[in-house]
Amino acid sequence: MSELTFLVNNQSRQVAWQLFVETVTRVSVQALDDDEGLIREAMDSLYGLFATTRDALKAGRPSAPVPGGQTVEYFAISMLNKELRPFLSRWHPLLTEWEREHPDEPESAWPDGRQCRDHLRRLQADIAAYAEGFGRLAGIRDPQTLITGMTPQP
Repeated sequence: MSELTFLVNNQSRQVAWQLFVETVTRVSVQALDDDEGLIREAMDSLYGLFATTRDALKAGRPSAPVPGGQTVEYFAISMLNKELRPFLSRWHPLLTEWEREHPDEPESAWPDGRQCRDHLRRLQADIAAYAEGFGRLAGIRDPQTLITGMTPQP
């Protein structure tokens, strides 16, 4: 993060603020202990983050390119395609299939649940880095302070 150069105008700052709020108020960075919550709800929240991010990007105009730097749009699309999409593409179909085959079973009986939660914790740590970047782009003096305590340890 500290090595990247960003171009931030008022519109980009607004997009960055919106994406910061969306990432830090969802399971994308908030811990989900093994005995808490449902993976299905976590996936729904991650899909919501994906949709909100895409909508925020579509609603604005692209930033002017910066030599050697990245725009908020580039950063957000990277989060979608490098982090969220691979996680959701892998785990959503597996959970959906298991739910279909075991409609009366609690999600805690899903044999892949532990592995999915472990992968979710790694994803959360990665998304926390994006959240911090969005906070910096939005002009928050110390975005890590707002994220601290929410970020799970990989």
